[in-house]
Amino acid sequence: MKLGVNIDHIATLRQARGTTYPSIIDAALRAEKAGADSITLHLREDRRHMQDEDLYALKPLIQTKMNLELAPTEEMIQIAMDLMPEDVCMVPERREERTTEGGLDVKGNFDLIKRASDRLVNEGIRVSLFIAPDISQIEKAVLAGVSVIEIHTGHYANLEAGRARDKELIIIHEAIDYAQKKGLVVNAGHGLHYNNVQPIASIKGIDELNIGHAIVSHALFVGWENAVREMKSLIKEYSGQ
Repeated sequence: MKLGVNIDHIATLRQARGTTYPSIIDAALRAEKAGADSITLHLREDRRHMQDEDLYALKPLIQTKMNLELAPTEEMIQIAMDLMPEDVCMVPERREERTTEGGLDVKGNFDLIKRASDRLVNEGIRVSLFIAPDISQIEKAVLAGVSVIEIHTGHYANLEAGRARDKELIIIHEAIDYAQKKGLVVNAGHGLHYNNVQPIASIKGIDELNIGHAIVSHALFVGWENAVREMKSLIKEYSGQ
């Protein structure tokens, strides 16, 4: 099971003061040295953290792969086709939210998502859809012709250990099993941290976990590379690698 490190909140710190630091380039390269298998970043329409120039500065320097999160809008699709990241993960985007909450409604926006996906795939970019662990949404993702989905783990992450969380884990298990049977690569992420990642990492069939905020937060106390290494170690331990 791989670890994708999301560096959005490194840029959030930078944008809070309008400085040139902390460096998102240093963050990406040091994360890779500490064991990250990919670098995830989200270019939002309001540019609240990542800026266009960040993407272009990072692309030739990343040694693993760039996983670019974006909304399926014309502006973002054009940027992706110009930048040519290895992966594009389409996510929902609402201006009022602090972070991406909930998965894409592939059923309700099927034509838009399929058109955007087809354009990216035709350019040689692998496309993922960030969706809830919902069989009906997975079915639509299959029809859209994508090769990857990322299961939104936010609902699980917001639950305390107990019966409700155990039930959500079963739902996630079933969604992953179904997606794998349909031939999809399955990633997962959102809200995962050092005290709740273990049950998710124990699920067989997940290819990659994408984690950002928890690693950035933990880095304040243990250092950036150590925070990445600790998360990587947890994933390796609980995935049985």
